[in-house]
Amino acid sequence: MAARKKNAPPLKKLVTVLVIAAAAGFLVFTGSAPALLREHIPASLRSLLYPEDKGAPKPSKSKTTPTDKAVDLPRTEGNTQITSFDKAKNLLEKMYISAQHFTTFYCGSTFDEDFKLDHSKSGFHFRKNEARANRIEWEHIVAAESFGQSFPEWRDGHPDCVDSKGKAYKGRKCAAKASPQFELMEADMYNLVPAIGEVNGDRSNYSFGMLEGEKREYGACNMEIEDQKAEPPDDKFGDIARTYMYMEAAYGRGVIAEKNIKLFEAWNKLDPVDKWECKRARLIEKLQGNKNMILEKACKQAGL
Repeated sequence: MAARKKNAPPLKKLVTVLVIAAAAGFLVFTGSAPALLREHIPASLRSLLYPEDKGAPKPSKSKTTPTDKAVDLPRTEGNTQITSFDKAKNLLEKMYISAQHFTTFYCGSTFDEDFKLDHSKSGFHFRKNEARANRIEWEHIVAAESFGQSFPEWRDGHPDCVDSKGKAYKGRKCAAKASPQFELMEADMYNLVPAIGEVNGDRSNYSFGMLEGEKREYGACNMEIEDQKAEPPDDKFGDIARTYMYMEAAYGRGVIAEKNIKLFEAWNKLDPVDKWECKRARLIEKLQGNKNMILEKACKQAGL
């Protein structure tokens, strides 16, 4: 009996083998391995069991560029635990309350524990939609559509994407339903910030960039949106650049467009990390389970 015990594989090793076998089985018979098994798969095998969607278009040289040409990005894992956008928002609300951080991302308006907005100190003034200007929405810094278009479920639909009337649909709703990888990207909390609803709606899926002039449509808030482009306040340049870098390093999919490489490199230098950005990253790491190596490196260099 002693010899048999000595030669038997350790329980942890046996479980890992079974998880790998299960993931491989799903991959063979369904075309994708379950997202919930990902964190239990050795890193050396993840690329085999969780390949990129073969139907995704290859990035055009005119639109995207490989990560290593953009900046020297440290390797980082993406979200593997939070599998729904709603769950991510719920966790973030609790996190911001616990941290007692009640400031919107772009315009600096404050809110209370019930997420009721107060614009009196920020000087924000709604542009058109007063109702939406008085509610908090969790905005994707890297717009969901900008990475969602790389998923075939978003572009072409999926057999599972049929409504109660038998009508097929595609887009974000289908990608969230049929693609576990899209769900993880959509729910990544490093990419979500509390924004004034009207600003979130006006920014839509527009890319960030520099605009001529200083057109102000939100009172004292220095957020400019025009010609399908958004220019954020100066003190958010770095936050936005580093979020794009994280999403590029963690997921790829041409998150950083070629036209924005130099811009984000400059923004990263012009607006270094601050205490809240570093604290927020550590809080998200505890909830989501993965370390944002872009911010880990920047915060260490800044002594934060």
